[in-house]
Amino acid sequence: MTAWDFSHRRAATAPLNRRDWHRMALSLALAPWCALAGAQSGAKPSASGPRWQADPFGLGVASGQPRPDSVVLWTRLRISEADAALKGQTLSVVCEVFADAAMRQPVRQWTVQTDARRGHSVHVVATGLQPARPYWYRFVCGTAHSPVGRARTTPGVNDAVDRLRLALASCQHYEQGYFLAHREMAQRDLDLVLFVGDYIYESSNPQHLLRPHQGGVPKLLDEYRERHAQYKSDADLRACHAAHTWLMTWDDHEVVNDYANDLDRHFTDAQVFLRRRAAAYQAYFEHMPLRLGPDPVNRSQMRIHDRMAWGRLADVWTLDCRQYRDHHACPDPNRGGGRVVMGCDALADPARSMWGAAQEQWLNQGLLSSPRRWKLVAQSTQMSSSGVNTPLGRSAFTDGWDGYPQARAQFLNSVAQAGVPNVVVLGGDVHMNVAAQLRVQPNDERSPVVASEIVTTSITSRGLGEKLLAQIRESNPDILHARSDERGFTVLDVRPDTLQAEFVTTPYPVRPDSVFKTQAQYLVRSGVPGLQKV
Repeated sequence: MTAWDFSHRRAATAPLNRRDWHRMALSLALAPWCALAGAQSGAKPSASGPRWQADPFGLGVASGQPRPDSVVLWTRLRISEADAALKGQTLSVVCEVFADAAMRQPVRQWTVQTDARRGHSVHVVATGLQPARPYWYRFVCGTAHSPVGRARTTPGVNDAVDRLRLALASCQHYEQGYFLAHREMAQRDLDLVLFVGDYIYESSNPQHLLRPHQGGVPKLLDEYRERHAQYKSDADLRACHAAHTWLMTWDDHEVVNDYANDLDRHFTDAQVFLRRRAAAYQAYFEHMPLRLGPDPVNRSQMRIHDRMAWGRLADVWTLDCRQYRDHHACPDPNRGGGRVVMGCDALADPARSMWGAAQEQWLNQGLLSSPRRWKLVAQSTQMSSSGVNTPLGRSAFTDGWDGYPQARAQFLNSVAQAGVPNVVVLGGDVHMNVAAQLRVQPNDERSPVVASEIVTTSITSRGLGEKLLAQIRESNPDILHARSDERGFTVLDVRPDTLQAEFVTTPYPVRPDSVFKTQAQYLVRSGVPGLQKV
């Protein structure tokens, strides 16, 4: 990798409204950039490299995992049959970063190599940047130019910051609706998008089919690559990636529904399943702006959990709820994965973990040492209890946190005993908006509220029926708000004294003409654990 630094050429630019920046990024991302578009628009094509017959940048661009002085920039070359001769070659890609939206002030440039072994993906850790500011970037390979993306760095870790605006999103089943939520997010004034799992779905449901997946259920690397590429073919998803820098973690459907560590629902031999998991993790890395890929020694392992500081205002943890968890309690011997159980003694085992001991320790140490006002714990599912009281006892769904109640209690008890203020748990997975109080003993008014929870509904995936949801509400007074009939995302507005959550939704299913509205808003006040409706 080579880098040429043009930072001495930075100059003051006329201020632009942030909404104008987002609209510019959106329009560029949606533009039909073909292989020769750069030459047709007056841009100078590369003097060397392939002359493309078809656009290799059709999967778009993305940025992620920002730091005060760096951000990850991503693209992947999608080689068509018209350029099939290039598939076996090592290709050079230039990544250009600019200080202005007009792209007249170059900052740095990198040249990287990519080939078929990495799916022709490109990951550039763009370093040497300034904190708390936007940058614009693009990729060039031969005669082809990518769309332009907008990235931003985080504030300095000790900087006083008065605001963080992020969109919380999850669960985008391609078949069950259109990604209009991403179009809406792309046009919003946001600092970040925080995606907490189920970026792709490996499965199909013929009862809820608006647009079909291509191919069958993926199990091999090329099959997972094709599934990711189909999702990235959506113009609204590409626009959201181009407009905003993302933080990410995964849930189960990036591999297979309800997997737990090295076990899937079919009780597949662990070594066979881990080969599938390795393929899924590799494809995930190849399509995301991430700093780390699969472990080079054991490719079925990949670190996704991370921590990002937003000045002195907030710490954001992104956690892994799948790779390290214990297997499901009281499994059905004929069909594994999560299920609803009652009277399952294994749930009382204090050794059972959702996050794994090492990740738990890392998080707890981070929470205890964090000097920042807000502690945002982003993970893939709902932490508050959602069991239902029945004449035979209380139910527990073993794939969620009710299947790991002792691990939940230990985490919340550590927050309570240490007196860690302003902990807000963020989640997805359950296809409904949830605002809930978090106690060491769920739904027990004698147990103090120690943290708050915001769960976002799905981008497209179908939610629970109202009859079951009504039973969940009635059995769980800690849940202040729960609606599963609408799709969308959640905007979090974090300030020194308050955190406000706005559920932005539209009815299911999401169609091309759907319109978004505010479903509800909830507020957390600094120093006062728990939520109140706005």
